[in-house]
Amino acid sequence: MTKILMPKATAVWLIDNTGLTFEQISVFCDLHLLEVKGIADGDVAAGIRGADPIANGQLKRSEIERAEGDSSYNMVAETFDHAPVTNPARKKRKAPRYTPLSRRQDRPDAIAWIVRNHPEVADSQISKLIGTTKPTIGAIRDRTHWKSATITPTDPVSLGLCSQIELDEMVKIAAEKQAKRDAKAGIVREEDTLAPVEDAAPGDTPAAPAPEPEKPAVEHTLESLFKPSTDG
Repeated sequence: MTKILMPKATAVWLIDNTGLTFEQISVFCDLHLLEVKGIADGDVAAGIRGADPIANGQLKRSEIERAEGDSSYNMVAETFDHAPVTNPARKKRKAPRYTPLSRRQDRPDAIAWIVRNHPEVADSQISKLIGTTKPTIGAIRDRTHWKSATITPTDPVSLGLCSQIELDEMVKIAAEKQAKRDAKAGIVREEDTLAPVEDAAPGDTPAAPAPEPEKPAVEHTLESLFKPSTDG
């Protein structure tokens, strides 16, 4: 059943202005039967001003009339949508990552590591990953940060500022964006790969050594085996 607003004030009004039974009021206002009887006797909710459920849109008059004519009928309240009206097309802005105070001093080291090892990563990605600001990242890139003399590039995963999965995902996205920019600009980056054998020039492959000539087979007979050697 839908919860109504100001149940005790509503019960006060229903007791004073309708012929409903205490049981019907108890069910509608979600109050204990003894509490409703106490309100009627003036022992409970003394001084509370009654709230008209018809005026505030919580109940239709036809429901009251039907309940007054049938003591076994329980009135049904009107439903309300209390959720704030929002624009469904507008996406909720993600809050920046929170970094514990004990680890915030390690962020310059993590930024320096990412800038050195993954220059393709944008400042906005770094900011979201470890919870920092773009001016801080820019100062570390330009070596104008106040800690530049003591910064030691360190993997942000080992510092506990992000997980390995989050770091890999950020690098993957940055690499895909860089590849698209290169393709659009017509830039071809050389890869350190071995050329296929079929693409090699004729002089690039050393010739295989020539096979040694086979010696003729010598047939031996009984006479040749026992014949004295004439060598020497």
